[in-house]
Amino acid sequence: MGIVVKLSDPREPSASLAPLFALVEEDMACVNQIILDKARSNVDLIPELARHLIDSGGKRLRPMLTIAASKLCGYEGDGHQRLAASVEFMHTATLLHDDVVDESNLRRGKTTARLLWGNEASVLVGDYLLGQSFKMMVDVGSLGALRILSDAAAIIAEGEVMQLITANNTDTTEDDYLAVIEAKTAALFAAASEVGAAIAERPKSEAAALRSFGRNLGVAFQLVDDALDYSGEQSELGKSVGDDFRDGKITLPVVLSYRRGSAEERKFWERTVKQGEIGDDDLKTAVDLIAKNNALADTMERARHYGAIARDALAIFPDGDVKSALLGAIEFSVSRPF
Repeated sequence: MGIVVKLSDPREPSASLAPLFALVEEDMACVNQIILDKARSNVDLIPELARHLIDSGGKRLRPMLTIAASKLCGYEGDGHQRLAASVEFMHTATLLHDDVVDESNLRRGKTTARLLWGNEASVLVGDYLLGQSFKMMVDVGSLGALRILSDAAAIIAEGEVMQLITANNTDTTEDDYLAVIEAKTAALFAAASEVGAAIAERPKSEAAALRSFGRNLGVAFQLVDDALDYSGEQSELGKSVGDDFRDGKITLPVVLSYRRGSAEERKFWERTVKQGEIGDDDLKTAVDLIAKNNALADTMERARHYGAIARDALAIFPDGDVKSALLGAIEFSVSRPF
């Protein structure tokens, strides 16, 4: 069932990404070939399962950030392509692992790998992709890039554990929630951007600026994603509407609605999210309570706040096509309908 809450005026969803797509198109063709090459294995199940997710229509925003950030820093080699492929493999591995942990049935509108091949295969192929990712990092030969991406891998794993701890916990605060998404989502956005400065051997000030850009973009992106779970249409989202609700995930719309709600409303959240007792009409009730307590609008307002910080982080770089394309990525992330 699709329950729709209008978040913004209608707009072309990918219009603000068009400059970024155009900027990185040639490099991304090489990245995509690297991804296909590195997903190969003599064990037939590995490329079969990996291709299922790789070909499922993701925007590949994270590796595009690596390419664009490298261009912004004036890098002229081809190592950024392998780093971009590494970033995408890290992301793909976390998706495979996430779907197992969350028991998800849909990913980008397609049946998840765990349902087709089983949880064990999904976890192990995710591990294989992580291994390939680190091999590519080593091949590039940038110790700085290796440090940034390996740190991110550890932080992402911490975020997954933190999310397990906060799942079904209605005592979760906004700070707790932000700590989860900063680790689980924003860390890879930050690393994907910062490695552009590392591989180009740019000053620490530029590396810090790109790290801030990526981190705040990632937070904004996840905030919007969590809002869409209570507002989007399944056909647009590529996943079941209300998945977070059914999985007992404590996202910001729930945190705000729970805190602001009456005692009776808190009992609803405790029954559904905490205890997992969800009836047929409870998703509609959840959406209504989130709207009543202005939780969806305020989640989007916070997303715009982090987007503004990401924009400011780019201010030290000269104006031009690359910077404009990255600014467009921020606009897309805080206004996308999917």
